[in-house]
Amino acid sequence: MSAASKHLAREAAKRRRDAAHAALAASAPALIARHFLSAVPLPPESSIAGYAAIGSEADPAELLRQLDAAGHVCSLPAVETRQAPLVFRRWRPGERLVPGDHGTRAPAPGAPLCRPGILLVPLLAFDGAGRRLGYGGGYYDRTLAALRASGSAVLAVGVAFSAQEAQDLPEDDFDQRLDWIVTEKEARRFGAAPGR
Repeated sequence: MSAASKHLAREAAKRRRDAAHAALAASAPALIARHFLSAVPLPPESSIAGYAAIGSEADPAELLRQLDAAGHVCSLPAVETRQAPLVFRRWRPGERLVPGDHGTRAPAPGAPLCRPGILLVPLLAFDGAGRRLGYGGGYYDRTLAALRASGSAVLAVGVAFSAQEAQDLPEDDFDQRLDWIVTEKEARRFGAAPGR
């Protein structure tokens, strides 16, 4: 797919997400938490990396609150080096966040580093094969590739509104597929991605 076509796909996906957010922002976080906790395998004291939602992203804050209360280790991503994998710093709900790159918010630079076993992933669109349309920066693809190449068992769980599902998204060689998608309607597991 050409860069121009991907740009148009991202714009259309963002419009769908904006509309879903306008309709579901109040109810979706609790439903996403319920579906995740009832379906995704979660060993005791798991290390889970979330994200601080920006714009119309589906918000995992309620899920992170419940995971923290259950004794799991939560962290949030930070960009320390552009064009490199993300790093993850320990964070508990209510702790201060500082402005990060690309309009994100991250834990303070002195917060301890974590290595997540489960990675909650924001997105613009997903499809039935676990493909994800992101923002084009490649941060999550690089991060998942690095974690998987190191032999770490890591689950990539997309967090989205059900309206963000698309058909047959384009896939480049470097794209990393999702293992699960969790929306306000369900938690769905995908098959193993090619090459894994």
